[in-house]
Amino acid sequence: MQDSIGKLYLIPTRLGDNPPLEVLPISIKKIIERIDHYIVENEKTARRFIKRVTPNKSQPSLKIKLLNKYTDSSELYTFLEDCKQGKDVGLLSEAGCPAIADPGSDIVDIAHKEGIRVIPLVGPSSLLLALMASGMNGQGFTFNGYLPIDNTERKRKIKQLEKQSFDLQHAQIFIETPYRNNKMLDELSKHLHPSTRVCVACDLTLPTEYINTQTVSDWQKTKVDLHKRPTIFIIQKD
Repeated sequence: MQDSIGKLYLIPTRLGDNPPLEVLPISIKKIIERIDHYIVENEKTARRFIKRVTPNKSQPSLKIKLLNKYTDSSELYTFLEDCKQGKDVGLLSEAGCPAIADPGSDIVDIAHKEGIRVIPLVGPSSLLLALMASGMNGQGFTFNGYLPIDNTERKRKIKQLEKQSFDLQHAQIFIETPYRNNKMLDELSKHLHPSTRVCVACDLTLPTEYINTQTVSDWQKTKVDLHKRPTIFIIQKD
């Protein structure tokens, strides 16, 4: 690999509005101080984050490309032209780690194909933090993303994940749009076996953090408001 080719740094961000260096290592600050080229999901929040980490960094010097659901896939190969010109590029997640439940994985794939070195940096991952704190199987697990919106399909998927969990003894991890979290927990309590364990991990790393693992029968007696709070759900049937 030529030394003249820049590197792609995968830069984690906070999971909420806490001071960045409470949850991020100083190495993140050092990288952001020297990188001016970024691929981000939302320019406004990315600039705000960069300013919080490095208040003295020149905002006009930042060169930002947007990668979100509106980005034309045909544009992606142009996003790493700066690397080919010898400049390092930072791939910045909207929350947590880039390329994990995040559109950044497409850019990482292109970097490998183009011979660009990929460097993942340490930072919080809500999925791993939730699994760590769940008491469920950390050696065998699956992240399933979002479950179907249709009520019938979602019920079928919930039952399917429960069966897979029992057959493989694997933890099954998934997420929901924050304003539907309470409905999701209600449906898990309704459709899962009473002995199935459910972990709810909410507002991870924040002062309002809530993590609780208990059986479905216990959840049916538990009141918690998850509305508009970033939440990870994990189930496992023993």
